[in-house]
Amino acid sequence: MLDQVETMFDGMLDMMKKLKKASYKKNMEGFRSRNGHFFQEMRQYTEGKDQKEDAAKEIAVIFTEAVKNRFSVKGKIKSRMQADLNFFMIYYVFPAILLEGGENAELIAKSIRDRWAAQFKDSEIQYADYDRLYGAFREKIFGIF
Repeated sequence: MLDQVETMFDGMLDMMKKLKKASYKKNMEGFRSRNGHFFQEMRQYTEGKDQKEDAAKEIAVIFTEAVKNRFSVKGKIKSRMQADLNFFMIYYVFPAILLEGGENAELIAKSIRDRWAAQFKDSEIQYADYDRLYGAFREKIFGIF
């Protein structure tokens, strides 16, 4: 399940540069086009299980382990990289999970958020849906950058 899910972080730094309303929309469309199959797999896996919470926790473990294995050096992720990963999760991964929809999207997002906080240092992040984030942009996110 979720084979090579860590590849969704390919191009992460480019997608976070000079993030403006128009570029965020374009980046999200491309991100979902390239990685939508992962979010569909998460949704379908959870829907197919009787124990939805356990299924969402399994997804969270697989997801965070894949990210950790890809970005850690000698078992640790550099603080700058961790900050970039956290922002990428907030701006792209969580909104894409929620955009995928299904009755368990929120459960999947919560499970990944909780596992992410437990797995990575200084990573008590939250999530929001795409519309809320997109609406927070003026020309630039929150008028900064």
